[in-house]
Amino acid sequence: MPFFKSRAVNLLNLHYLLASAAISGGGAFYAIWLLKAGLPLPGVLAALALVFAARFLMRLMVLPIAIRTGLKPLVIAGTLVMALVYVALAHVTGANMTLGRLVLVSACADVLYWPTYHAYFAALGAEEHRGRQLGVREAASALIGVVSPLVFAGLLVGLGPNAAFAFSAGMQLLAALPLAFTPPVPVARRAPGALRAALPGALLFLGDGLTQSGFVALWQLVLFQALSRDVLHYGGAQAVAALAGAIGGLLLGRWIDAGAGRRAVWLAIAAMAVVILLRAGAPVHPVLAVAANALGALAACLYTPTLMTAMYNQSKRSPDAMRFQLVAEGGWDAGAIIGLLAMAALMTLGVAPGATILVSLAGLALGFVLLRRYYAKAL
Repeated sequence: MPFFKSRAVNLLNLHYLLASAAISGGGAFYAIWLLKAGLPLPGVLAALALVFAARFLMRLMVLPIAIRTGLKPLVIAGTLVMALVYVALAHVTGANMTLGRLVLVSACADVLYWPTYHAYFAALGAEEHRGRQLGVREAASALIGVVSPLVFAGLLVGLGPNAAFAFSAGMQLLAALPLAFTPPVPVARRAPGALRAALPGALLFLGDGLTQSGFVALWQLVLFQALSRDVLHYGGAQAVAALAGAIGGLLLGRWIDAGAGRRAVWLAIAAMAVVILLRAGAPVHPVLAVAANALGALAACLYTPTLMTAMYNQSKRSPDAMRFQLVAEGGWDAGAIIGLLAMAALMTLGVAPGATILVSLAGLALGFVLLRRYYAKAL
Protein backbone atom coordinates (compact mmCIF):
# COMPACT_ATOMS: atom_id res chain seq x y z
CA MET A 1 0.00 0.00 0.00
CA PRO A 2 1.66 3.26 -1.13
CA PHE A 3 0.34 5.28 1.79
CA PHE A 4 2.34 3.00 4.14
CA LYS A 5 5.64 3.69 2.33
CA SER A 6 6.33 6.99 4.09
CA ARG A 7 8.65 6.12 6.97
CA ALA A 8 8.19 9.55 8.52
CA VAL A 9 4.39 9.29 8.56
CA ASN A 10 4.57 5.74 9.90
CA LEU A 11 6.76 6.95 12.77
CA LEU A 12 4.41 9.85 13.41
CA ASN A 13 1.47 7.44 13.53
CA LEU A 14 3.41 5.23 15.97
CA HIS A 15 4.03 8.31 18.10
CA TYR A 16 0.33 9.19 17.99
CA LEU A 17 -0.61 5.61 18.86
CA LEU A 18 1.48 5.76 22.03
CA ALA A 19 0.22 9.24 22.89
CA SER A 20 -3.33 7.98 22.38
CA ALA A 21 -2.79 5.53 25.24
CA ALA A 22 -2.32 8.57 27.47
CA ILE A 23 -5.11 10.60 25.85
CA SER A 24 -7.68 7.79 26.11
CA GLY A 25 -6.52 7.00 29.64
CA GLY A 26 -5.75 10.02 31.81
CA GLY A 27 -6.94 12.43 29.12
CA ALA A 28 -10.43 10.89 29.07
CA PHE A 29 -10.57 11.34 32.86
CA TYR A 30 -9.29 14.96 32.86
CA ALA A 31 -12.65 16.69 33.31
CA ILE A 32 -13.97 13.77 35.38
CA TRP A 33 -11.18 14.21 37.91
CA LEU A 34 -11.97 17.93 38.26
CA LEU A 35 -15.57 16.97 39.01
CA LYS A 36 -14.41 14.42 41.60
CA ALA A 37 -12.12 17.08 43.09
CA GLY A 38 -15.21 19.07 44.05
CA LEU A 39 -15.76 21.53 41.20
CA PRO A 40 -19.41 21.94 40.16
CA LEU A 41 -20.20 21.03 36.59
CA PRO A 42 -20.29 24.66 35.31
CA GLY A 43 -17.04 25.22 37.21
CA VAL A 44 -15.35 22.36 35.36
CA LEU A 45 -16.40 23.90 32.04
CA ALA A 46 -15.09 27.28 33.17
CA ALA A 47 -11.76 25.71 34.16
CA LEU A 48 -11.43 24.10 30.71
CA ALA A 49 -12.25 27.46 29.10
CA LEU A 50 -9.49 29.01 31.22
CA VAL A 51 -6.98 26.47 29.86
CA PHE A 52 -7.93 27.39 26.29
CA ALA A 53 -7.78 31.11 27.05
CA ALA A 54 -4.31 30.74 28.58
CA ARG A 55 -2.95 28.81 25.62
CA PHE A 56 -4.55 31.33 23.23
CA LEU A 57 -2.47 34.06 24.93
CA MET A 58 0.69 31.92 24.97
CA ARG A 59 0.50 31.07 21.29
CA LEU A 60 2.56 34.02 20.03
CA MET A 61 5.58 32.83 22.02
CA VAL A 62 5.87 29.61 20.01
CA LEU A 63 6.66 31.00 16.55
CA PRO A 64 10.05 32.62 17.39
CA ILE A 65 11.15 29.35 19.02
CA ALA A 66 9.96 27.32 16.03
CA ILE A 67 11.89 29.57 13.62
CA ARG A 68 15.06 28.93 15.61
CA THR A 69 14.66 25.19 16.24
CA GLY A 70 12.35 23.85 13.51
CA LEU A 71 9.29 21.71 14.19
CA LYS A 72 10.77 18.43 15.40
CA PRO A 73 12.31 19.67 18.70
CA LEU A 74 9.07 21.45 19.58
CA VAL A 75 6.95 18.36 18.95
CA ILE A 76 9.28 16.38 21.21
CA ALA A 77 9.25 19.11 23.87
CA GLY A 78 5.45 19.32 23.74
CA THR A 79 5.19 15.54 24.09
CA LEU A 80 7.37 15.59 27.19
CA VAL A 81 5.65 18.57 28.83
CA MET A 82 2.29 16.89 28.17
CA ALA A 83 3.37 14.16 30.60
CA LEU A 84 3.56 16.79 33.35
CA VAL A 85 -0.14 17.53 32.83
CA TYR A 86 -1.06 14.10 34.19
CA VAL A 87 1.24 14.58 37.19
CA ALA A 88 -0.41 17.94 37.96
CA LEU A 89 -3.89 16.51 37.40
CA ALA A 90 -3.37 13.79 40.01
CA HIS A 91 -2.85 16.44 42.69
CA VAL A 92 -5.83 18.72 42.01
CA THR A 93 -7.91 19.10 45.18
CA GLY A 94 -10.39 21.81 44.18
CA ALA A 95 -10.60 25.43 43.04
CA ASN A 96 -7.24 26.39 44.53
CA MET A 97 -3.55 26.66 43.62
CA THR A 98 -3.46 23.02 42.48
CA LEU A 99 -6.04 23.87 39.83
CA GLY A 100 -4.12 27.01 38.83
CA ARG A 101 -0.96 24.95 38.38
CA LEU A 102 -2.86 22.46 36.22
CA VAL A 103 -4.26 25.24 34.02
CA LEU A 104 -0.78 26.71 33.38
CA VAL A 105 0.89 23.35 32.71
CA SER A 106 -1.97 22.25 30.43
CA ALA A 107 -1.88 25.47 28.43
CA CYS A 108 1.90 25.31 28.04
CA ALA A 109 1.83 21.66 26.95
CA ASP A 110 -1.00 22.20 24.48
CA VAL A 111 0.53 25.24 22.85
CA LEU A 112 3.88 23.51 22.43
CA TYR A 113 2.49 20.23 21.16
CA TRP A 114 -0.67 20.54 19.09
CA PRO A 115 0.23 23.29 16.57
CA THR A 116 3.68 21.80 15.98
CA TYR A 117 2.37 18.23 15.70
CA HIS A 118 -0.29 19.25 13.18
CA ALA A 119 2.19 21.36 11.19
CA TYR A 120 4.67 18.46 11.24
CA PHE A 121 2.09 15.94 10.03
CA ALA A 122 0.91 18.34 7.34
CA ALA A 123 4.45 18.92 6.09
CA LEU A 124 5.48 15.24 6.01
CA GLY A 125 2.24 13.66 4.74
CA ALA A 126 1.21 13.25 1.10
CA GLU A 127 -1.97 14.96 -0.09
CA GLU A 128 -2.99 12.08 -2.36
CA HIS A 129 -2.88 9.63 0.57
CA ARG A 130 -3.95 12.02 3.34
CA GLY A 131 -7.34 10.47 4.01
CA ARG A 132 -5.99 6.92 4.30
CA GLN A 133 -3.03 8.04 6.42
CA LEU A 134 -5.48 9.75 8.76
CA GLY A 135 -7.76 6.73 8.67
CA VAL A 136 -4.89 4.49 9.78
CA ARG A 137 -4.02 6.95 12.54
CA GLU A 138 -7.56 7.27 13.86
CA ALA A 139 -8.34 3.54 13.64
CA ALA A 140 -5.11 2.64 15.47
CA SER A 141 -5.74 5.22 18.19
CA ALA A 142 -9.30 3.92 18.56
CA LEU A 143 -8.01 0.38 19.06
CA ILE A 144 -5.56 1.44 21.75
CA GLY A 145 -8.47 3.32 23.28
CA VAL A 146 -10.17 -0.01 23.96
CA VAL A 147 -7.50 -1.04 26.45
CA SER A 148 -6.22 2.21 27.92
CA PRO A 149 -9.36 3.47 29.73
CA LEU A 150 -9.88 0.03 31.30
CA VAL A 151 -6.29 -0.07 32.54
CA PHE A 152 -6.52 3.49 33.81
CA ALA A 153 -9.83 2.94 35.60
CA GLY A 154 -8.48 -0.24 37.20
CA LEU A 155 -5.38 1.59 38.43
CA LEU A 156 -7.46 4.50 39.70
CA VAL A 157 -9.73 2.25 41.75
CA GLY A 158 -7.06 -0.25 42.83
CA LEU A 159 -3.99 1.92 43.44
CA GLY A 160 -5.24 5.50 43.46
CA PRO A 161 -4.73 8.60 41.31
CA ASN A 162 -0.93 8.76 41.58
CA ALA A 163 -0.49 5.32 39.99
CA ALA A 164 -3.20 5.86 37.37
CA PHE A 165 -1.95 9.23 36.18
CA ALA A 166 1.66 7.99 36.34
CA PHE A 167 0.65 5.30 33.83
CA SER A 168 -0.61 7.98 31.43
CA ALA A 169 2.46 10.13 32.01
CA GLY A 170 4.68 7.14 31.25
CA MET A 171 2.89 6.38 27.99
CA GLN A 172 3.19 10.04 27.03
CA LEU A 173 6.95 9.98 27.66
CA LEU A 174 7.26 6.77 25.63
CA ALA A 175 5.53 8.52 22.72
CA ALA A 176 8.55 10.79 22.31
CA LEU A 177 10.81 7.88 21.23
CA PRO A 178 9.59 7.48 17.61
CA LEU A 179 10.10 11.20 17.07
CA ALA A 180 13.84 10.76 17.53
CA PHE A 181 13.93 9.04 14.12
CA THR A 182 11.77 11.47 12.13
CA PRO A 183 13.31 14.12 9.83
CA PRO A 184 13.72 17.80 10.71
CA VAL A 185 11.33 20.34 9.20
CA PRO A 186 12.48 23.98 9.26
CA VAL A 187 10.21 26.97 9.78
CA ALA A 188 10.76 29.97 7.49
CA ARG A 189 11.84 33.24 9.11
CA ARG A 190 9.40 35.11 6.87
CA ALA A 191 6.27 33.83 5.12
CA PRO A 192 4.37 36.56 3.24
CA GLY A 193 0.66 35.81 2.93
CA ALA A 194 0.69 33.19 5.68
CA LEU A 195 -1.91 34.95 7.82
CA ARG A 196 -4.40 35.33 4.98
CA ALA A 197 -3.89 31.70 3.94
CA ALA A 198 -4.61 30.55 7.50
CA LEU A 199 -7.95 32.35 7.93
CA PRO A 200 -10.04 29.55 6.31
CA GLY A 201 -8.39 27.10 8.69
CA ALA A 202 -9.12 29.35 11.67
CA LEU A 203 -12.81 29.48 10.72
CA LEU A 204 -12.96 25.73 10.19
CA PHE A 205 -11.30 25.08 13.54
CA LEU A 206 -13.54 27.66 15.25
CA GLY A 207 -16.49 25.52 14.22
CA ASP A 208 -14.73 22.37 15.41
CA GLY A 209 -13.85 23.91 18.77
CA LEU A 210 -17.47 24.88 19.30
CA THR A 211 -18.57 21.38 18.27
CA GLN A 212 -16.12 19.57 20.53
CA SER A 213 -16.96 21.71 23.58
CA GLY A 214 -20.26 19.86 23.89
CA PHE A 215 -19.63 16.70 21.90
CA VAL A 216 -16.56 15.75 23.97
CA ALA A 217 -15.93 18.02 26.97
CA LEU A 218 -19.42 18.30 28.41
CA TRP A 219 -20.50 14.86 27.23
CA GLN A 220 -17.77 13.14 29.26
CA LEU A 221 -19.16 14.79 32.39
CA VAL A 222 -22.77 13.97 31.52
CA LEU A 223 -21.84 10.35 30.78
CA PHE A 224 -19.98 10.04 34.08
CA GLN A 225 -23.02 11.31 35.97
CA ALA A 226 -25.35 9.03 34.00
CA LEU A 227 -23.22 6.08 35.15
CA SER A 228 -23.65 7.11 38.81
CA ARG A 229 -20.09 8.51 38.88
CA ASP A 230 -18.68 5.00 38.78
CA VAL A 231 -15.09 5.12 37.50
CA LEU A 232 -15.01 1.49 36.30
CA HIS A 233 -18.30 1.82 34.45
CA TYR A 234 -17.08 5.04 32.84
CA GLY A 235 -13.83 3.35 31.74
CA GLY A 236 -15.82 0.45 30.30
CA ALA A 237 -18.09 2.81 28.38
CA GLN A 238 -15.04 4.50 26.86
CA ALA A 239 -13.57 1.13 25.89
CA VAL A 240 -16.81 0.08 24.17
CA ALA A 241 -16.85 3.40 22.33
CA ALA A 242 -13.26 2.97 21.16
CA LEU A 243 -14.04 -0.49 19.79
CA ALA A 244 -16.99 0.91 17.84
CA GLY A 245 -14.91 3.84 16.59
CA ALA A 246 -12.21 1.62 15.11
CA ILE A 247 -14.68 0.33 12.51
CA GLY A 248 -15.04 3.45 10.35
CA GLY A 249 -11.70 5.23 10.02
CA LEU A 250 -9.94 3.28 7.28
CA LEU A 251 -12.95 2.98 4.97
CA LEU A 252 -13.81 6.67 4.91
CA GLY A 253 -10.17 7.73 4.55
CA ARG A 254 -9.89 5.69 1.33
CA TRP A 255 -13.20 7.20 0.16
CA ILE A 256 -11.89 10.75 0.64
CA ASP A 257 -8.69 10.00 -1.32
CA ALA A 258 -10.83 8.55 -4.13
CA GLY A 259 -12.51 11.93 -4.61
CA ALA A 260 -15.68 11.38 -2.58
CA GLY A 261 -14.95 14.22 -0.16
CA ARG A 262 -18.27 16.00 -0.69
CA ARG A 263 -20.25 12.85 0.08
CA ALA A 264 -17.97 12.21 3.07
CA VAL A 265 -18.91 15.65 4.44
CA TRP A 266 -22.61 14.81 4.28
CA LEU A 267 -22.07 11.43 5.96
CA ALA A 268 -19.74 12.72 8.68
CA ILE A 269 -21.74 15.82 9.57
CA ALA A 270 -25.05 13.94 9.52
CA ALA A 271 -23.61 11.24 11.81
CA MET A 272 -22.28 13.85 14.22
CA ALA A 273 -25.59 15.72 14.26
CA VAL A 274 -27.57 12.56 15.01
CA VAL A 275 -25.22 11.68 17.87
CA ILE A 276 -25.45 15.19 19.35
CA LEU A 277 -29.24 14.94 19.33
CA LEU A 278 -29.07 11.48 20.94
CA ARG A 279 -26.66 12.70 23.60
CA ALA A 280 -28.91 15.63 24.41
CA GLY A 281 -31.66 13.18 25.39
CA ALA A 282 -29.78 10.02 26.38
CA PRO A 283 -28.29 10.85 29.81
CA VAL A 284 -31.55 10.01 31.64
CA HIS A 285 -30.82 6.31 31.09
CA PRO A 286 -27.39 4.63 31.51
CA VAL A 287 -27.87 2.14 28.65
CA LEU A 288 -28.83 4.93 26.24
CA ALA A 289 -25.88 6.98 27.46
CA VAL A 290 -23.43 4.13 26.76
CA ALA A 291 -24.98 3.59 23.32
CA ALA A 292 -24.75 7.30 22.52
CA ASN A 293 -21.12 7.26 23.63
CA ALA A 294 -20.29 4.34 21.31
CA LEU A 295 -22.09 5.90 18.37
CA GLY A 296 -20.19 9.12 19.00
CA ALA A 297 -16.86 7.33 18.63
CA LEU A 298 -18.00 5.87 15.31
CA ALA A 299 -19.19 9.29 14.12
CA ALA A 300 -15.87 10.83 15.16
CA CYS A 301 -13.98 8.29 13.04
CA LEU A 302 -16.00 9.55 10.07
CA TYR A 303 -15.73 13.22 11.02
CA THR A 304 -12.05 13.52 11.97
CA PRO A 305 -10.50 12.31 8.66
CA THR A 306 -12.95 14.52 6.74
CA LEU A 307 -12.05 17.58 8.80
CA MET A 308 -8.33 16.98 9.13
CA THR A 309 -7.76 16.06 5.48
CA ALA A 310 -9.00 19.55 4.62
CA MET A 311 -6.95 21.14 7.40
CA TYR A 312 -3.69 19.35 6.65
CA ASN A 313 -3.90 19.91 2.90
CA GLN A 314 -4.64 23.62 3.32
CA SER A 315 -1.80 23.82 5.81
CA LYS A 316 0.68 22.17 3.44
CA ARG A 317 -0.35 24.47 0.56
CA SER A 318 -0.02 27.60 2.68
CA PRO A 319 3.19 29.69 2.74
CA ASP A 320 4.10 28.15 6.13
CA ALA A 321 2.48 25.17 7.87
CA MET A 322 3.49 26.29 11.35
CA ARG A 323 1.97 29.76 11.03
CA PHE A 324 -1.14 28.18 9.55
CA GLN A 325 -1.58 25.88 12.55
CA LEU A 326 -0.92 28.60 15.12
CA VAL A 327 -3.64 30.80 13.60
CA ALA A 328 -6.01 27.89 13.00
CA GLU A 329 -5.71 26.60 16.56
CA GLY A 330 -6.35 30.10 17.84
CA GLY A 331 -9.69 29.74 16.07
CA TRP A 332 -10.23 26.38 17.78
CA ASP A 333 -9.58 27.91 21.18
CA ALA A 334 -12.04 30.72 20.48
CA GLY A 335 -14.75 28.26 19.45
CA ALA A 336 -14.17 26.04 22.48
CA ILE A 337 -14.23 28.99 24.89
CA ILE A 338 -17.50 30.27 23.39
CA GLY A 339 -19.10 26.82 23.63
CA LEU A 340 -17.90 26.03 27.15
CA LEU A 341 -18.92 29.38 28.62
CA ALA A 342 -22.27 29.33 26.81
CA MET A 343 -23.08 25.88 28.22
CA ALA A 344 -21.93 26.88 31.70
CA ALA A 345 -24.16 29.98 31.55
CA LEU A 346 -27.15 27.94 30.36
CA MET A 347 -26.69 25.50 33.24
CA THR A 348 -26.60 28.30 35.80
CA LEU A 349 -29.92 29.47 34.33
CA GLY A 350 -31.43 26.06 35.01
CA VAL A 351 -31.07 24.30 31.64
CA ALA A 352 -30.38 20.58 31.99
CA PRO A 353 -26.71 19.73 31.29
CA GLY A 354 -27.57 17.25 28.54
CA ALA A 355 -29.70 19.78 26.69
CA THR A 356 -26.86 22.30 26.57
CA ILE A 357 -24.89 19.89 24.36
CA LEU A 358 -27.12 21.18 21.53
CA VAL A 359 -24.84 24.25 21.47
CA SER A 360 -22.47 22.01 19.49
CA LEU A 361 -24.87 22.02 16.53
CA ALA A 362 -23.91 25.65 15.79
CA GLY A 363 -20.27 24.67 15.33
CA LEU A 364 -21.25 21.65 13.27
CA ALA A 365 -23.32 23.84 10.92
CA LEU A 366 -20.34 26.15 10.36
CA GLY A 367 -18.08 23.17 9.70
CA PHE A 368 -20.54 21.73 7.18
CA VAL A 369 -20.60 24.93 5.12
CA LEU A 370 -16.81 25.30 5.12
CA LEU A 371 -16.04 21.65 4.40
CA ARG A 372 -18.52 21.54 1.53
CA ARG A 373 -16.80 24.60 0.09
CA TYR A 374 -13.35 23.07 0.49
CA TYR A 375 -14.17 19.71 -1.13
CA ALA A 376 -16.06 21.41 -3.98
CA LYS A 377 -12.90 23.34 -4.83
CA ALA A 378 -10.66 20.30 -4.33
CA LEU A 379 -12.23 18.41 -7.23
